Amino acid sequence: MKNRLTQAVIVASVASALVATPVFAEPTVDDLKKNKAAAESEVGSLQEELTQLVSKISQLESDLIEKGEEITKAEDDLKEAQKQEEEQYEDMKLRIKFMYEEGDTSFVETLVSAKNFSDLVNKAEYVQNVHTYDRQMLTAYVETKQKVADLKDTLEEEMASMEDMQQQFESDKDSLDATLESKQAEIANLDGEIQAAVEKAAEERRKEEEARQQQARQQETAQTPSGDAGPGSTGGGVSKPSTSQPSYQGQGDTAVAQAIVSAAYSQLGVPYKWGGTTPGVGLDCSGLVQYAHRVAGISIPRNSEAQYAAGKKVSNPQPGDIAWKPGHVGVYIGNGKMIEAQQTGTNIMVSNVRAVGYARYW
Repeated sequence: MKNRLTQAVIVASVASALVATPVFAEPTVDDLKKNKAAAESEVGSLQEELTQLVSKISQLESDLIEKGEEITKAEDDLKEAQKQEEEQYEDMKLRIKFMYEEGDTSFVETLVSAKNFSDLVNKAEYVQNVHTYDRQMLTAYVETKQKVADLKDTLEEEMASMEDMQQQFESDKDSLDATLESKQAEIANLDGEIQAAVEKAAEERRKEEEARQQQARQQETAQTPSGDAGPGSTGGGVSKPSTSQPSYQGQGDTAVAQAIVSAAYSQLGVPYKWGGTTPGVGLDCSGLVQYAHRVAGISIPRNSEAQYAAGKKVSNPQPGDIAWKPGHVGVYIGNGKMIEAQQTGTNIMVSNVRAVGYARYW
């Protein structure tokens, strides 16, 4: 009786397990390939969007540099106007002193001293012209000064707006980078699943269809680009496009690299200034990098994207290389650090390197 009860429990348990455990069909190779193709298409779209964003950031950087230069000119114009104001103020003080010493009757005496009516008219016109000239010059100066001040305010507002745009672009780019990295990891996983499925299918067929498996391998080999010439060719094969980097003028001179680093160090504490190219006064990120290379005797482009594009790309950065990310550059100084002009409101500083690529000119 006890054995029967035990057998009944076992049977019931097995039946229950069979009912409660759903059976899922393994994804086929075609399903996995479709999933991979869809993910790759999404990555391609993200990469295109990222490229467009990098282009926008680069254009924005150029616009900011141009605006920064315009602001610098407006500041110079304002200083000149203030200098003129001081000079005119000193002239006015002398004029007032003269009028005080001569007394209030000076102009009246000038008119009374006229010898005839024609002389009187001339002297009256002279007095009027003096007053008119003074008023016109003062009015023109005040208007010019106000115009320069208004221009400076307008340019600063535009700069603030453009900086907000750049921050938004950077935020969007970071989000895209994260999404792209996630999808690339997903595709790598899909590649593994596809490979496992193919191997499993091949193993099952190997015992039954050895010939078919061999044919499949031959087809796979035929689909792999080999670079050989096509049928009927009597030559030595089709030449492949060159993958070498553009002509590079640097000689790998570490003394030059050290000169770049030293020049960058010399600007620590200098204020960040959009469009700034004056060492010791104000520099932006690409202005700092350009200056450091100029001190070392190397001429490089002005904006960050051009600086990176024209240099020799390196994967193992050394001190003196340019650390680049879209819209920003710094001078790599080793040990994961760089010297950079980071953003408005900061001074040139040493910071942890933030880069997606490195370029070399030395």
